[in-house]
Amino acid sequence: MKLLVINNLKSGYGEGAVYDFIRSFVRDGDEVCLRSTDGATDLSTMVFDAADYDAVVASGGDGTVAAVSYCLAGTGIPVLPFPAGTANLLALNLASPNEPHALAKLVRAGLTLDFDLGEMEVGGRRCGFVIMAGAGYDAAIMRDAKPNKRLLGPMAYFSAAIANPTPQMSKFTITLDGRKLESEGLGILLVNFAKLQFDLSVTHDNEPRDGVLGVVVLKAKTAFDLIPALIASLLDRDGEHPDRTESLEIFYAHEIRVEADPPMEVQFDGEANGLTTPFSARVLPGAARFYVSEEGFELFSDEGK
Repeated sequence: MKLLVINNLKSGYGEGAVYDFIRSFVRDGDEVCLRSTDGATDLSTMVFDAADYDAVVASGGDGTVAAVSYCLAGTGIPVLPFPAGTANLLALNLASPNEPHALAKLVRAGLTLDFDLGEMEVGGRRCGFVIMAGAGYDAAIMRDAKPNKRLLGPMAYFSAAIANPTPQMSKFTITLDGRKLESEGLGILLVNFAKLQFDLSVTHDNEPRDGVLGVVVLKAKTAFDLIPALIASLLDRDGEHPDRTESLEIFYAHEIRVEADPPMEVQFDGEANGLTTPFSARVLPGAARFYVSEEGFELFSDEGK
């Protein structure tokens, strides 16, 4: 096989597990091309010849995987999301292993599925997201967690959340497939994959192959008002699936536009870059092809349901 490995040197703890993956993967006659960036080199310039390879390995956090997947959207080139970030939510959602040797076997097995991608346009810039994008409280958490991610790991997000119990509220004008509605709250999330850290789910269903995005309005007035929704997501794990309570308002749409007064900071797959609302977004159905484990195939394939 010929593999193109895109390695984000700044992701996660910098432990270099992708090199163990390469050593475990290679066999006689294989070719592996490793291209690395510390953020200075744009990822899009590293996949210009991806069609010449059998697969692409995106080593980094969810933002790295999203950027690579967006560059390859609709090409049918299979991507291995290599979990080298802090939270690695895509690996969690896909039920993929974290260990390099197991991931090497996963690529050899060749099991893939096509998943939806989200596309956001904000501040004159277009970008893709795999897990979630949004504005408001979640973006503030991503921004405040960034300095502590290497030290605290996933707990950095929890620490950032409790450090800001009364975040900014805004009034939203939301357009869903041409239908306009008004709301207000701490923030808004666009959901493709639904699971967050600690196996909590924003929505009951985790359906990243249904051709729509979940639109979740955080209607709470303080961070503590979100606790009932947190408890509901915990009960989801026991199969009880209670209502998400009045603190969350959930819609589904193909195309979304969000305006906020006052404006809110925007994030996509954990990347908060100082951009603010308004933004537009849409779903790209089946645009990303990912390697999956047998468990992931059972979770998401039509045959496995």
